[in-house]
Amino acid sequence: MTTWEYLTTPLLIHNTAAILNNWGKQGWELVQVVQGPEGGLVAYFKRPATTDGSANAGLAAAAEASRQFEGQA
Repeated sequence: MTTWEYLTTPLLIHNTAAILNNWGKQGWELVQVVQGPEGGLVAYFKRPATTDGSANAGLAAAAEASRQFEGQA
């Protein structure tokens, strides 16, 4: 049985394609985009969980993406 890890991230309207493409390159599949509680858009992603015991792979990916979008990469 496939197990999944999930990720949510805000979508910036002026940079939507870059954000979605970045997560897609890291193996994340877009599941849904919904209106966030503060009025912005939130994207929900999933990908198969790794079997190497890296339970926080999604958190590491989120941190790396954040650094890239802030120009720190």
